[in-house]
Amino acid sequence: MDLTIRSAQILFLKTLFTLIYPAENSGKNRLEPKRNSKRLFIARVSRLSVFRFLRERRDAMSLETAFDHTDRPSKKIIQDCVHCGFCLSSCPTYLETGNELDSPRGRIHLIKAAEEGRIPMGESLVKHLDLCLGCLACETACPSGVKYGSLIEMSRGQIERRFKRGLGEKILKAFIFKIFPYPQRLKVLLPFVYLVKTLGLKRVFPPWLLDRISLSASSMFHMLPEVNSAFGETLSAFYPAIGERKKKVALLSGCVQGVFFPEINRATIEVLRASGCEVFVPKNQGCCGALSVHSGRLEEGREFARKLVALFATLNVDAVVVNSAGCGSTMKEYAEILHEDPVYSEAAAQLSAKTVDVMEFLSDVEIEASLRPLDIKITYQDACHIVHGQGIRSAPRELLRSIPGVELVEMQWSDHCCGSAGIYNIVQPEMSAKLLSGKVSEIEKTGADYLAVGNPGCMIQIRKGLLGLDSKTKIVHPVEILNWSLRGNIN
Repeated sequence: MDLTIRSAQILFLKTLFTLIYPAENSGKNRLEPKRNSKRLFIARVSRLSVFRFLRERRDAMSLETAFDHTDRPSKKIIQDCVHCGFCLSSCPTYLETGNELDSPRGRIHLIKAAEEGRIPMGESLVKHLDLCLGCLACETACPSGVKYGSLIEMSRGQIERRFKRGLGEKILKAFIFKIFPYPQRLKVLLPFVYLVKTLGLKRVFPPWLLDRISLSASSMFHMLPEVNSAFGETLSAFYPAIGERKKKVALLSGCVQGVFFPEINRATIEVLRASGCEVFVPKNQGCCGALSVHSGRLEEGREFARKLVALFATLNVDAVVVNSAGCGSTMKEYAEILHEDPVYSEAAAQLSAKTVDVMEFLSDVEIEASLRPLDIKITYQDACHIVHGQGIRSAPRELLRSIPGVELVEMQWSDHCCGSAGIYNIVQPEMSAKLLSGKVSEIEKTGADYLAVGNPGCMIQIRKGLLGLDSKTKIVHPVEILNWSLRGNIN
């Protein structure tokens, strides 16, 4: 037993004895009421102090375990925050709710309070941390360089281990993480997607019915990608450069990207080849771990990372090219994610150093083939984990502007989250829908023929919003537009 608690218990028993003792003592004591009153008063005060001490100690002990010692949020990062509030105007959830606890500054206060044992691992803490998109806009805005992304990921890891979620939420997340990070399992869904999109199952399961069953189910239903002939296409292991070989690169094929958007991988390969690159596409690629890490499933994310590090370590390439914002951002963090791993830390650091977004890579190489004119008007959405996670803002725009005939129109709030944020649009459908509504409104104002965005999650999310408006704007990856220009035709 804790010695401090033991001492307090002994003191408490002694205090009780002193209260009883005067009444049962000799008549001398009974003839000295003033002395006894003073003694009784002191005893009562002591008793109250002990009660207070025990209560506070009990409360402190019960709250010490708000966070355990596995992947604990960094105290240094918490202390780096000077509470200046520059992050507030960049935070989509704070702008939507106006609640300080739904801002980065407010969430850091909550994380600090939980770390110090002042608040428990309860509904209030979890609610505000769950509502965070993890978009990292606050990191871009922060003058102190606070690594908020690390704090929210570590805190979510604590929540996933220590907070008891409801059965429905457990089932939903179990489905997500048993399917989405596994390309072969995702392919099993392709017949269902085909039926939904081509046979009109929306009439069998109308949106209002799904909304009544579950907003998360409704969100997943509406996000099903459009069917195309490339669905489930398998890529070759090697593609030679067109013209003189300048570089050897490997391509991350991705999970959702590889299964539902193979045309983007195909366009990426063709543009890389036209830039003088040999392209290797390793077989049996798995998930990079982005969904798991961002959702607080940290050890699961590390295991995905280890497998990918081991796979790419066998290749002697100049760069590992990624065309998905979330994947690229996470792979660039492998050095940190696996820094304590005695087996993989060195290889993880090497892979992080070689990882590059496709538009970032293309901005540093010269495309051998000439770009042909495209008479189109486009606008560009900064995917959060490109602009905030990787600091890439100008490269995609410069490449798009280099195409003859292309008119690039900037939208307002292009670097604000669309509400996709990994699995956020499934687990937080109401807030996601509000953010999506604002985003598609800004897109419509541009009058663009095409929206270019470098992340499959954003493409699925925004496509859902534009379809709801019966918009004529189509969504493509910027590398697809470059490939159109190389071919001299659209689609």
